[in-house]
Amino acid sequence: MADEKRKNLTAVQQGYQAFAKERETKRPVLKNCIRAFFIGGLICVIGQAVSYFYMYFFDFTEQTAGNPTVATMVFLSMILTGFGIYDRIAQFAGAGTAVPVTGFGNAVISAAIEHRTEGFVLGVGSNMFKLAGSVILFGTFAAFVIALIKTIAVKWGGLG
Repeated sequence: MADEKRKNLTAVQQGYQAFAKERETKRPVLKNCIRAFFIGGLICVIGQAVSYFYMYFFDFTEQTAGNPTVATMVFLSMILTGFGIYDRIAQFAGAGTAVPVTGFGNAVISAAIEHRTEGFVLGVGSNMFKLAGSVILFGTFAAFVIALIKTIAVKWGGLG
């Protein structure tokens, strides 16, 4: 298919494509993947430490420590984003900072910071969930569907 498209190009266009390909910046894909893996893993290790903190000092169980841990990690990412630190980490690690739940906090606060000059209601309030809104919507919808399926299975399927 690529050869077909190439045949339809003029000599000048083919020359330009060769010229552009020579000067195209080579991306270090393997290096970027390793950075993302280790920084994302480090974020997860910090999250696990926060979870153990809640279990040790506040007598949470392993199951109940999840909610305060997520809230703490989102809060920390929002604070770091506010000071510009999270953005520097994200520049270095790429998707390693976007995939954990801290990426959600970063997305929410980044939109709020970007639109703060428009005021609190029309700027921050209306734009805060512009990026994260779809995540909230589809996450909530998926949770509802799964809970509905589980309820049907338990009530009518005798799987309790």
